[in-house]
Parts: sequence; C-alpha cells; structure tokens
Amino acid sequence: MSLPEYARRYFEAVLALQKRALDQEAALAAAANLMTESARNGGRILIFGSGHSHLLAEEGHYRAGGLACVVPILHSSLMLHEGAVLSTTAERQVGIAATLLARYQPCARDCLIVISNSGVNAVPIEMAQAARQHGMKVIAMVALDYARQASASAHGVKLMDVADVVLDNRGQAGDALIALDNLPTRVGPSSTVVGAFLLNGLLVEVAARLAAELGDASPPIYISANMQGAAEHNHRLVEQWRKRNPHL
Repeated sequence: MSLPEYARRYFEAVLALQKRALDQEAALAAAANLMTESARNGGRILIFGSGHSHLLAEEGHYRAGGLACVVPILHSSLMLHEGAVLSTTAERQVGIAATLLARYQPCARDCLIVISNSGVNAVPIEMAQAARQHGMKVIAMVALDYARQASASAHGVKLMDVADVVLDNRGQAGDALIALDNLPTRVGPSSTVVGAFLLNGLLVEVAARLAAELGDASPPIYISANMQGAAEHNHRLVEQWRKRNPHL
C-alpha cells in the first residue's frame, strides 16, 4: 500500500530540506564549537524562540538523552498556550528581551541559540543583542530565504546580522511547503521539524565531545524517567542545576 499522496509529498519535502540543511558544514561545526566551549567551561546553552519557535527551546530542555546544561528562555506572553494572537503581537514589541534575559543571570560562559524563522521580529533580535552585551556567543537559526524577503525590524537589522553563527533551516518564505489544488495558501510547515533535527544533532555532538574529554566522568545527561536508576540519577542533576535553570 502506498502512502497517501499529500502526506507523501510533505514527507519527501521535509526529507529534502533536512538533507539540504546538512549542506552547511562550516556553520554547523562553528555552532558545535561554541556550544561545547560553553558546556566545557561550566556555562549553559540557553535557547530562545517566540511563537512556535519556542517549541525548540523546550525540545532541548529536561529531555531523556539531553544535556542538563541546556536551559530554555520562556515567557508565557511569547508562547502559545495563553494566547496565540497575543504572542504574535508580543514578539514584535521593543524593549522586552533584555529584561527577560536578565532573569537567567547570563554570563560570558553561556552561549545562546535564538530561533526565529523569519529573523525579523524585535524580541529575538533584541535577545541576541542583549546576550552579546553580556559577552555571550550567539547562534541564530533562521530560514535565510524567508529572512531575505521579510522587512527588517524597527532596529533596521535582522537576526542573522547580530549573530556569531547563522544556521539555515532551508525553509521557504511563509514556512508552509505544500501547495494544494485550487487553494492560494500552502500547508505543512517545516521550521520545527528541521530545526529539531539540527538542534538535536548539535547536542549529540556536544555530548560526545564532553564524554571524550571527561573520560570516566560522564557529561550531565538526563535518563528517561522510566529507565532503571533514572530517578536517582536525574534527581542529582536537577539538584545540581536547579539554581541555574528556573524551569526545573
């Protein structure tokens, strides 16, 4: 039995984007280097996104097989669960990011990953700028084709202009991939699935590098709560990181 036609089109389109997203080896290597340097030096890998991009901040947080030094930057007004329309308005407001970042007591040992598909909303741009003022390295994840077409923010810059490393999720303007017959709009967004693909690959690389350097000591990696010994193991990590991760 063959796959349903439009589902197959979407699957194939996403697989093609994932393959294209790997064709940026220099940027991926640079991102892995910055993330590893922070983790090695006792810093955190902070992740921020607004709207649907916040899903990637949560993707790296408190995951089975994930690093405890990954900390999301979250605020309800910039997420979706308390008002999706509000979040669209909030992510365009000037002056929010620096105060939000300060809650996490940032320092130069930390690095920041900022995810913004269009790369033009005020809060992600200001978050990157605020992080750099604290001496942090910034990795941006955007859809470059989309960002090039979108109008710049009130600051006159786009996210890729204020980041140390730029990762392209290879998405197209508007995010949705699949055209439907007799409809003017497309369906099937790609930014989350490709973004998670890139993010998790980088986190695996960081964990592997740390493991190679630490020898008998293991990196701070969470275990699935349903695995034997997980409760005690994860409790130790939570106690170790609680003061530096307000979402534990």
